[in-house]
Parts: sequence; structure tokens; C-alpha cells
Amino acid sequence: MNYCSEKKFSKSDFLIQPLSRGEYENCQFDHCDFSNQDLSDCKFIDCVFSDCNLSLVNLKNTALQNVQFIDSKLSGVQFDTCNPFALSFTFKNCIIQHATFFQLRLNKTVFEQSDLTGSDFSAADLTAAVFDHCNLAQVIFERTILDKANLTTAYHFLIDPTANSIKKTRFSLDGLPGLLSRYNIVID
Repeated sequence: MNYCSEKKFSKSDFLIQPLSRGEYENCQFDHCDFSNQDLSDCKFIDCVFSDCNLSLVNLKNTALQNVQFIDSKLSGVQFDTCNPFALSFTFKNCIIQHATFFQLRLNKTVFEQSDLTGSDFSAADLTAAVFDHCNLAQVIFERTILDKANLTTAYHFLIDPTANSIKKTRFSLDGLPGLLSRYNIVID
């Protein structure tokens, strides 16, 4: 297994030369293409992915510990296959469409200015998570723990309060239709 520390990868096309399996600590990946690549069994600690394409990347048993995704595309990623030990990441200005977070413990995870259209958070624990200016259209929240989460600036969400835990969750008045849609009422 390869070990790499404090290295910067810039404009690397991992479609041509795949990233070696191993452990990457304090590394930065800028403008890299990982789409459809197999990153299973890798370990990323304190790494930053900026302007990267990670669509449909395979993360089976991959460790993501304190990882930042900035201005990146992560469509179709199955985060639920990651190694759950110390799993922690943040997203800023990312496209995370149709991703899967099934049953993950994502306490205090920050999603900022990101498009999560069609993603699945079923049975996930999002206690104290933040969805800051995020598009949550068609996102699946079912048996999801959203206690103390902040959705005050999130939009296009539909959350059934009877099928999810929303104790002390923060919403704006504009978000009320997303909570009441199951009742088929008209809000003017």
C-alpha cells in the first residue's frame, strides 16, 4: 500500500493513470478527474478535493476522515459503502446528485451551497447537520434523524415529520410547505 503525505495533485487525469491504492494524508487534489474510478480500500485523512470530478467513483471500504470537497462533482457516489470509522467530510459548492448516504452517521456534517438533488439519506443520522443554501429536490428523508439540524436556507425539500425525527430542527417559514406536503393542504 502506498503512503503519501502533504502532496498536491493538480490537473491529474486518473482515467489515464489511476491513483495508487493507499493512504493519503494532508494531500490536496485540484482539478483532478476521478470519474468512474475505483478508490476502494484507500484512506484519505485531512485531504481537500477542489474542482474535482468524482462522479460514480467507487468508495467501497474507503476511509474519509476530515475530508473537504469544494467546487466538485460527486454525482452517483455511494457514500454508504465507505468505511464508517471516523467518517467525516464537508461539502462546499458541490454537485452531489443521486448520491447515497444510507444509514450513515453524519452528525454535524456541513453541506454548503450544494445541489443534492435525488440523493438518499434514508436511516441516516444527521443530528446537528447543516444544509446551507442547498437544493434538496427529490432528496429521500425516511427514518432519518434530523434532530438539531439546520435547514433554514435549504430549499425544495419534502420531509415527512411522521417518518423522520426532527426535534429542534431549524426551518424557515419558507420551508413549511416542505413539511406539510403530506397533508395535501394549500398554503397561501
